[in-house]
Amino acid sequence: MPSVRKLSTDTTWQEIKSTPADWRKADPADLIGMLHHLHLIRAFEEYVLELAGEQLVHGPAHSSIGQEGAAVGCISALRSSDQINGTHRAHHHFLAKALAHVNPDTLDPVRDALPDTMQAVLQKTLAEILGLEQGYCAGRGGSMHLRWDEAGVVGTNAIVGGGVPIATGVAWSRKRAGEGDVVVTFFGDGAVHQGAVAESFNLAALYDLPILFFIDNNQYAVSTTIEESTREHRLSARGQAYGIPSFVCDGMDPLAVRIATEKALKLLRAGKGPVILEAHSYRYFHQNGPLPGSAFGYRSKEEEAEWRSRDSIDYLGAELIDLGHLDKAAAEGLRHAAQDAISRAGDALLEPDGNHRRIKPSLWPAASSVDHGVRGDMSEFNGVRVEEQENHSGTIEDRKFVDLVAQVMGRRMEQDERIFVLGEDVHHLRGGTNGATRGLPEKFPDRVIGTPITENGFAGLAGGVAADGKYRPVVEFMYADFCYVAADQVFNQIAKLRHMFGGDMPVPLVVRGKVAAGSGYGSQHSMDPTGLYAMFPGFRIVAPSTPYDYVGLMNSALLCEDPVLVVEHLDLYQTKGPAPAEDLDYYIPLGRAKVVRSGEDLTVLSGLAMVWPCVEIADEMGISAEVIDLRSLDRAGIDWDTIGASIAKTNNVLVVEQGTQGTSYGGSLADEIQRRFFDYLDQPVQRVVGGEAAPTISKVLDHAANAGPEDIARGYERVLADAGRPYARAAE
Repeated sequence: MPSVRKLSTDTTWQEIKSTPADWRKADPADLIGMLHHLHLIRAFEEYVLELAGEQLVHGPAHSSIGQEGAAVGCISALRSSDQINGTHRAHHHFLAKALAHVNPDTLDPVRDALPDTMQAVLQKTLAEILGLEQGYCAGRGGSMHLRWDEAGVVGTNAIVGGGVPIATGVAWSRKRAGEGDVVVTFFGDGAVHQGAVAESFNLAALYDLPILFFIDNNQYAVSTTIEESTREHRLSARGQAYGIPSFVCDGMDPLAVRIATEKALKLLRAGKGPVILEAHSYRYFHQNGPLPGSAFGYRSKEEEAEWRSRDSIDYLGAELIDLGHLDKAAAEGLRHAAQDAISRAGDALLEPDGNHRRIKPSLWPAASSVDHGVRGDMSEFNGVRVEEQENHSGTIEDRKFVDLVAQVMGRRMEQDERIFVLGEDVHHLRGGTNGATRGLPEKFPDRVIGTPITENGFAGLAGGVAADGKYRPVVEFMYADFCYVAADQVFNQIAKLRHMFGGDMPVPLVVRGKVAAGSGYGSQHSMDPTGLYAMFPGFRIVAPSTPYDYVGLMNSALLCEDPVLVVEHLDLYQTKGPAPAEDLDYYIPLGRAKVVRSGEDLTVLSGLAMVWPCVEIADEMGISAEVIDLRSLDRAGIDWDTIGASIAKTNNVLVVEQGTQGTSYGGSLADEIQRRFFDYLDQPVQRVVGGEAAPTISKVLDHAANAGPEDIARGYERVLADAGRPYARAAE
């Protein structure tokens, strides 16, 4: 018989319930303030459902009615500088934090009129949900994307679990700032099963981050029950696996939630975070809209009635009356005053329209503002020293490409303490897997952070740090293809944050994507990510082809207030090229291409590792090809002036890229060229690009999948032949 020993953990896991003694001990002013906020939120949500029924809410109306007690109970224990974010159902979280932020300490809600600051919160929140200019995000975010930096709301999120890695990044930022702030990320029972949430648990525990993972357990993910989703129904049990202290409480009891939150805060502010808090609550209505879940058949009217009998507003009001802090008339007065306040907010935004109401037309944002804030205005580059290689004031010598990668990062880290690097193995192997961080871990041991293999988690963490605005993260994906693992955070979150939250929010973040095309690493390690990132306009993209350009473009990437992808090709790492002997402080502007070979017969547009083969083959063939190194590849960064001047001279264009057709960037570039410069073109834009199949391990097939020098030569011949100037070899 084997020896069997039952295992257990030392991680705290407790259920918290309020007692009569807790109610007697609680400050009456705090309890009345909580009831006041509960009434304001409930009245607000009822009004939103009313407007949704009148088709005045464009998009969903995810009501939080029934769950307000958990939000108010938790947030009543926070301070204004503490940060929160939430999921798509987050009106109650946003309002609880915003109202607490502006609530005067001297306010007596029973006797005093609602202050203008609190009335403004109600109106601006309602305006945002209706998509109006005066909303917190200028109408961009609507119901699901609410952000108010001043009040400590990082921004709510429509992707289930998608905001949790971002909140984890904010917690990293706040911990490093050392000001004692904590972060609360609210998410539901459905999000617990998301990989991004599990990755965030692990990272937060690994780095001892001051974050409260608040599971707002309303029992249903749309219509799917917890029992249908997981074997372990006690969602807070996940904390045991990650060494995270966890608490469970009744979310319908605001005081119990507050007590549990205070226990969590004691750990968080002492540097013993993170903490999980699971609060059991219930949404009275369906996932979206004014109908109950029973109308859709996935829960019973009896179940709904049982939960409604435990309503947090009724419960808190009854306790206050029993304790003698309020009488029934005063409690009812809070309800009526809240309804009046919401009606006033609505009246400021709506007007009669026959037998109906409509939004006042003057309050809509101007259609012309639709692209405002997709990216910044680059004013941060005013006054920087711009120098191209040809006019560089210092000594230029041949240097190894990869050495400059590490050295310029080290130089910027010396001068800007906000910059830090994170990624897999960046802190080991004498500079990571390719030497790109050589020497940095020794100089900056707390700013070169080796992560677990959790691309979605650490990319989202970096996004949260950038959104918090205190630090500037540099994310290294070991291979560019790994961005697919982090796709939600990279493309759905980071790329959209600035525009989604109103257009004026910097997101200073650099992603280093390393291309290994032709290396034999197969289908999942070889992509050029340019075409993928270019689909998302929030990203700027640079692709340096020389060590000199790498320094200037990386300096610009690390100054830019937008997220920037820096594409690096492993084939270039071990090459040598012109670079400064000492000077690492110049800039090459984003959006400036460079003519690297002049010519008259055709314009060749390329980037990265294909630039110099284009030059060499033109030299070998003796043709008059004008080769342009694009350098900036995002839609806003294409240097149309340089391209247009060349096309006006040559009247023929060849776009050259190495990678496969599926993730190609050249197709969209060719289309735009034909739209802009049709009158100059003697023929359609032609392309050199890899095949349809992804690269494989086979050396022969890998070579065939990617475009190479022989393809460039054939491309030149084809363009010249179609232009009526056939290359001599093609005629033989």
